[in-house]
Amino acid sequence: MAFQQGLSGLASSSKALDVAGNNIANASTVGFKSSATHFADVYGASLQGGGGSQIGIGSTLSGVLQQYTQGNITATNNPLDIAINGTGFFGLTQNGSVSYSRNGQFHLDKDGFIINDQNRKLLGVLADATGSIPQQPPTDQLKVDFVTGTPNPTSTAGVTANLDSRQAQPAQAPFDPADPDTYNSSTAMTVYDSLGNPHTLSYYFLKTATPNQWTLYTRMDGNAPTVAETAGTVTFNSSGVLTSAGSINKSYAVTTGAVTPLTFDIDVSNMTQFGSPFAVNDLTQNGFAPGNLAGVSVSKDGIVQARYDNGQTRDIGQVALFNFRNPNGLSSIGNNQWSETADSGQPTPGNPNTGIFGVLQASAVEESNVDLTAELVNLIVQQRNYQASAQSIKTQDQILQTLVNIR
Repeated sequence: MAFQQGLSGLASSSKALDVAGNNIANASTVGFKSSATHFADVYGASLQGGGGSQIGIGSTLSGVLQQYTQGNITATNNPLDIAINGTGFFGLTQNGSVSYSRNGQFHLDKDGFIINDQNRKLLGVLADATGSIPQQPPTDQLKVDFVTGTPNPTSTAGVTANLDSRQAQPAQAPFDPADPDTYNSSTAMTVYDSLGNPHTLSYYFLKTATPNQWTLYTRMDGNAPTVAETAGTVTFNSSGVLTSAGSINKSYAVTTGAVTPLTFDIDVSNMTQFGSPFAVNDLTQNGFAPGNLAGVSVSKDGIVQARYDNGQTRDIGQVALFNFRNPNGLSSIGNNQWSETADSGQPTPGNPNTGIFGVLQASAVEESNVDLTAELVNLIVQQRNYQASAQSIKTQDQILQTLVNIR
């Protein structure tokens, strides 16, 4: 039986060397999980039992188990590189099949889907039209829009500024936007029509003869408003706090083919009148033109947010993570991916940074968890085991030769 024992030892050491060699080859593979070989001894069965006189007939490979320990996290320059710090797998789909991976090297395809290098699409939950992410099974293929879609015309605008209480009524009259001597202060902002065309909305403030009162004039693209020349009156108390209405409704003619007139409310509720120079603190409006994608970010909770060059941001969806009762039951299918099996159990989906699921880190990847030093030492050990098993075969051969040569 020594030949059989020696051959089983050679086979076991050879398989251990294969596993160590595979670990070493993937020491720089993102998301790779190292494997460990498990061996068992082999005994011949006997109806009479062996007791203390049994002699083993070698060893056999009982299993190759992957080690799902955390790998180091390294920063990258790609905002769609995502590392999992903790428990969980990314879900990836292609043609209806689903696989799972720890490799978070993602990018956008020509249609805006978030994909890996094998063109498998990242699973999660897409946001609805309001930007809210519904609580539903994470079966959506996450997709980023390259443009924001239809424009949004301005429906509200606001100006926050301090009017200098020390100023007197302008010396020249009547009001003329082309003559700075007919008003005290002015500022301007950009608003948008129904086609997304930008327009310049100008504000002009004139101190009146009535204490603590100012007249507000407005112009759209230099033209007078379609309803009334005076936009409104802004009045303050002796403490410089606004006492007049905080909202002024105006209509403006536009000539670019958009819906006209352009009508919206102007919020002046945050204006003040103090004894300091005129200063604009904020100009706001809620309109925007269609914008092109400028960047994508991913939060630690997996929220994917797109930024556009028109200043808008939009929540696209949320990356999902999946866990298994027995990860060692997963079947490796290559390309840093595993598939579900009966031994692994069904996947349990969840949101990053909740419960048992790990935290996501964007612009980073999880390195291989291979301990290169340990693997190199293991190579030496298995080489010695291989040599020893080969020596046992050689010794048995010499014994047989001795028996054959007896005369």
